[in-house]
Amino acid sequence: MKKPILFSFTAISVALVLLCQCGKIDDNSENSFKIPVEYYTLKNGLKVVLSQDKTAPTIAVAVYYNIGFRIEPKDRTGFAHLFEHMMFQGSENLGKMEFIKLVQSNGGILNGSTRFDFTNFFEIMPSHKLETALWAEADRMKGLKITQENLVNQQGVVKNEVKVNVLNQPYGGFPWLDMPQYANENWHNAHNFYGDLKDLDSAKLEDVDKFFKIYYAPNNAVLAIVGDFESQDAKKWVEQYFGSLPSSQLPAQPDLSEPRQEAEKRFTKEDKLAEKPAIAMAYKMPERNSTEYYAMGLIDQLLVQGHSSKFYLSLVQDKGYSGNISGGINYLGNMFNYKGPMLWMTDLIYDDNVSPDSIIAVVDKDIKDLQDNVSQADIDLAIVKLRSSLYDDLGDYYGVGKADLLASFALFDNNPERINSLESEFKKITPEIIKATAKEFLRSSNRTILIVEPKANLQ
Repeated sequence: MKKPILFSFTAISVALVLLCQCGKIDDNSENSFKIPVEYYTLKNGLKVVLSQDKTAPTIAVAVYYNIGFRIEPKDRTGFAHLFEHMMFQGSENLGKMEFIKLVQSNGGILNGSTRFDFTNFFEIMPSHKLETALWAEADRMKGLKITQENLVNQQGVVKNEVKVNVLNQPYGGFPWLDMPQYANENWHNAHNFYGDLKDLDSAKLEDVDKFFKIYYAPNNAVLAIVGDFESQDAKKWVEQYFGSLPSSQLPAQPDLSEPRQEAEKRFTKEDKLAEKPAIAMAYKMPERNSTEYYAMGLIDQLLVQGHSSKFYLSLVQDKGYSGNISGGINYLGNMFNYKGPMLWMTDLIYDDNVSPDSIIAVVDKDIKDLQDNVSQADIDLAIVKLRSSLYDDLGDYYGVGKADLLASFALFDNNPERINSLESEFKKITPEIIKATAKEFLRSSNRTILIVEPKANLQ
């Protein structure tokens, strides 16, 4: 799946050799792996997930805050993203940039991102530096250096990020940023997540201080620790550094629901920097954790994931309309790390001599074939592909991928043990469930189409 440039403070990257063991393999059980999970909650509401893995002498520490794009203030679009940047501007004991220097000087790497339903921060450190990582994360959860200078500086950084990643890029924001705005009806799901420049400019210091005190509190967060550590040490340091932090009075969650879509929507977006046209098609997803949700996970594998998928075989190999096709559930992550309404999408850049309707016709034909002819053998293949993708997620980035799933399941379901039941949920899906799900959720009346008109067509 095509990955957008995530909303990150820094582009720190290293060449990593994947040494992380996903979990204990047990071919005789219903699930083929078992991730160790220890889960508890501090008195102040902080959820803590521990997952020990002695494969390599490293640890991943991740803090997930239950504040993403969807619930940022209506007159402060981009505020969740802006605040991700503010979290690196200094805290009580660490001055500006000192958090980064602390991690790097101890042989670690770090990053953060803003997503639909959370903002997260992580560090990968040598295992003997776990206490250092926990102290540093607790220090900035306790209090930031919220100054006018830091705010103005980061407003400029974020605005520049919008210009570089979206406004001045061909296909900038397509379709990961664009499509939710076209396909959804509820403002919380449909506004510009990166932020309107006027909203970013109008942010006041008191807004930042209020936002921090409400949302960056222990009772609105999950702390996940994955890797080579001793449980008693981790628990001792978590209590020592996070246990005394005050909880906050959280506001009621807004209604994020979307109405049932009853008619196809089609839009065209002009792009003066693009050289070729592009098309994206989005279908509203079933409710998360429902039977149909798991069925859509398998449908995704059958239709768009990999060179054996129906869309790739039809649109790329057979018709030659494009050199590649992308798609998936949740373009800013994966099908597990979100909470609210979601879209299943597919997109491709195609040649000028191809009409968008010819692409749509091929998509409709493949969907109709899935609705009528899916077999158990198809499902078995999809499960194999999905298991491979899940293992990739679990082994990603020295434990960060595993921490991501554990933190998401703790944050949204209060149940990080869900990580060990995923495969069994997919195995419950039958051909009849696939057919019924495809007929309901892949109907054309549940679809939004977005077409990019390139530079050549605008002259």
